[in-house]
Amino acid sequence: MLSKENSPKALQKLFRRHMIADLNMLYQTLETHSRMSVFRRLQELRYLSSYSHAGRYYTLADIPQFDDYGLWFHQGVGFSKFVTLRSTIIEMVNSSTTGMTHPELHNLLRVRVQDTLLNLVRSEGIKRKKDLGLYIYLNVNRADEQLSQRQACIQVTEPLPTASVIEVLVQAIHAVGNQVSPAVVTARLKARGVTASIEQVKRVFVRYGINIEKKRTGSVSKHSQV
Repeated sequence: MLSKENSPKALQKLFRRHMIADLNMLYQTLETHSRMSVFRRLQELRYLSSYSHAGRYYTLADIPQFDDYGLWFHQGVGFSKFVTLRSTIIEMVNSSTTGMTHPELHNLLRVRVQDTLLNLVRSEGIKRKKDLGLYIYLNVNRADEQLSQRQACIQVTEPLPTASVIEVLVQAIHAVGNQVSPAVVTARLKARGVTASIEQVKRVFVRYGINIEKKRTGSVSKHSQV
């Protein structure tokens, strides 16, 4: 086991090189197989556990460059400034002006959120109301306000006809493994003679659980009705 004096330098070097680490990497760096010893050393630094991958990855608190939602991803591993998946969902739902749907949360967090959402609703951590066939997850104290804002946004943007929706889905399917941007899809549709606004394309993405940032496995979420 590295000494208390040498451990911080070794950990800093590890994280600066790899950004994130699992227990095996920490064991090797600290020259120990004691889980308790590893966390004792980590606690001497400010660190975060991943909310994805069952919390198996760690990083130093000053490494993540969090986005507007308080999220940071490295090699597919998700970290949140709010630490846990549960607290992150609560924050995202509470701070949203229009509430959040299951596809929206799933796309942003890139993990399964169904069970956490149901547990939060049952424990009254958040509210849930159905609108246009989708459950909207809402702030307990501002549910009506958020739902009204969402409905107002929907009324402003006319839905696409079925044929155009199919065109959007085809473009998303063709983008497997690449960035999926509503703006890019809109431009491609325009080149094909199909008129659609970025907001209309976004609505299709949300309705079918398509990841706006990066296409994952499958283009349509199995839980788009959750």
